[in-house]
Amino acid sequence: MSIDEEILQDEQDIRREINYLRQQLPIDMKDSYGDELLAWVLDTIASYYYESGVLESDADEVDIDMEEVAKYVCSMAEQEGKPRLDRQEVRLIAEADLDFQEQEL
Repeated sequence: MSIDEEILQDEQDIRREINYLRQQLPIDMKDSYGDELLAWVLDTIASYYYESGVLESDADEVDIDMEEVAKYVCSMAEQEGKPRLDRQEVRLIAEADLDFQEQEL
């Protein structure tokens, strides 16, 4: 697969996940999180998993502290000048992201 094909595939995967999240999130959150912000949140969640070492575990099941994920994302949003994010909302997004990833396996 060429780099252009990989980029296109990544964009399609992100769109599919955002569509999935839109179906899972409460109605009041759907208006607060545009596609660009959701994509940023998903990317930041992935960064947390990478930086925390979760992805390097050889265990069959890994316990992920969703509260820590949400705290990390909210902290990064503040550092990067993003809109102030509600930790409970971010936790819902992180949980939906995990559900999506599990379905993809």
